[in-house]
Order: sequence, then C-alpha cells, then structure tokens
Amino acid sequence: MPKAIRIHQTGGPEVLQWEEVELPAPGTGEVQLRQTAVGLNFIDTYHRSGLYPTDSLPVVLGMEGAGVVESLGEGVADLSVGDRVAYAGGPIGSYSEQRVIPADRLVKLPDTVDERTAAAMMLKGLTTQYLVRHCYAIKPGDVVLVHAAAGGVGLLLCQWAKHLGATVIGTVGSPEKAELAVAHGCDHPILYKSESVVQRVRELVPEGVPVVYDSVGQATFFDSLDCLRPRGLMVTFGQSSGSVDPLPVHELTARGSLYLTRPTLASYSGVRSELLANSAELFEVVASGAVNVEVQQTYALSEAEQAHRDLEGRQTTGSTVLLP
Repeated sequence: MPKAIRIHQTGGPEVLQWEEVELPAPGTGEVQLRQTAVGLNFIDTYHRSGLYPTDSLPVVLGMEGAGVVESLGEGVADLSVGDRVAYAGGPIGSYSEQRVIPADRLVKLPDTVDERTAAAMMLKGLTTQYLVRHCYAIKPGDVVLVHAAAGGVGLLLCQWAKHLGATVIGTVGSPEKAELAVAHGCDHPILYKSESVVQRVRELVPEGVPVVYDSVGQATFFDSLDCLRPRGLMVTFGQSSGSVDPLPVHELTARGSLYLTRPTLASYSGVRSELLANSAELFEVVASGAVNVEVQQTYALSEAEQAHRDLEGRQTTGSTVLLP
C-alpha cells in the first residue's frame, strides 16, 4: 500500500500523519498517478488548521503535484500510461506516493519542464498567470506593488510583471529576502519591518499604484488600500497573516472609488480549455527564460510536519517541493 500524509483532525503541524492509505482503482475519467514531486503551498496549512474546511476527515492534504501516469480508467482518451503530467488546484490529495485523480485536471508536461519544477510551479505559476494577465492585465509602464515578494508566488510575480514591462515594488521581511526579490525582478524592495510601506510607495509613486497584489491578508490590507491610486485595484489572494475582517463598502469610496477582488484559481482555470491555455502560457514563459522557477527547499514527503513549521514560520523562500 502507498503511504501518504493524512490528517484525522485539524490543528497544528503535529496532526500530520505519515501512514499507509488504500488506493482505489481509477474509475471512469480517472487515472492512477505515481507521484514524483509534490508542491508545498500555504493553502495546505489552511486545510490542516481547519481555516478552509475539507469535506471530510481523515483526508490526504495537498493541492499540487507531478508524476507519471500508471493506469487509466474508462473513457480517458487524451492520456497514455507513461505520460509525464502535472496538476494544481485540486481535488485535494497530493501528499501521497500514489493517487487517483480526474484526468481532466492533468496537463502533459513538455520536455522543457522536469517534474520537480512542475510541482514547484503549477499552483503558484497558474496563480501568477491569472494575477498578471486576467485580474489586472499588466502593461508596459505600470508600477505594481507585490507583497511577500520573496515568497513562492512573489518571486514568480516579480519576474512575470517585469517581463510585461512593469516597475515592481515589493515588500520583504529581511535584507536577504530583499536581495532575492531584486534578483528576480523587484525594482524597489521595501523592508516592511523597519519602513512604512505606504510612505515608501507614495515616495516612489505619489499618485499611487494601479494594482496591489496582496497574499498576506489582515496585516497588510488597509496599507494596501492606501497605496492605490483612484480607481485602483486591490487583489487579495491569500491570508498568511489571517483573514481580513468584513469591509464597509465606504472604505473603497473614501480612497477614490477603488476596486476589490478576491480571486481563486478555480475561477480562472476550472474549465479545461482555460486550464490548458493558461498552462501553455506558463510553460512558454518558463521555457523562454522570462520566468525562472527555482526550488529553494526540498523535504521528504514524510517530513511534511517540519515543512509546514518552516513555511508558517517564514523560514522558507520561493518554492518548496516534497519528495515521495
């Protein structure tokens, strides 16, 4: 029997259990996948803690992975045994040596992308793609603010925004993270622990920025609003510091008729045609070298507890991969 990281109750990293799990045969429209790499993402900690409840317990965590197709269920026509594939966004269950997954959530990997890189980039990369191409279509000359610029999405976002012609302002927690962000396209790093983010942004862009990409949530939300120009867009797509309190609509009015969105990957890649188109664009920018995906940390899948502790303790940078 394959082994997996499973939780029987919600809580801290200590609830993560490395144990054997039953693997059903793939049903209609499904494939059995041998996983070679698994992505670590902040949403995994939300499922573990219960902030984002799962349908039932016990449950295998994880939203992203890559591997090799081992067997096919009935009706699967566009995949073959031996195909290298990757996926992101669910259904939950990637923290496993093997799994069964709907075939329509998988994309074939081009020869230019290895499986560890794919596991590191699918969720974060597809998130970045919809942030810079759909939520707000960055154009040359834009100045954008990226919170957590040295994080997994942050490093990709800085590079992709720069590739599209933007000037990038990024918040980071240390000089070392500032150096990392600058190396990945951030023009103006702000050390948020010792500098006022709003003051620095307004010094750089007195009228405010057209868009803020905020994955931090509660701790940065109102500062983010105060960095926007009139009719600017606030994109809140994560909550590593906690969820944002209910917002009176007049807070947007008072700051200049601001726009606010809380997007999810499912809304932008839930339809297979969109998943394939968005993945193709992601693979293209990676293959061209415009966006470099670097695995900054690896852990054995059995060490997921420590990986979660490090992620929540802000001890990681960029992308982290768990290896079955």
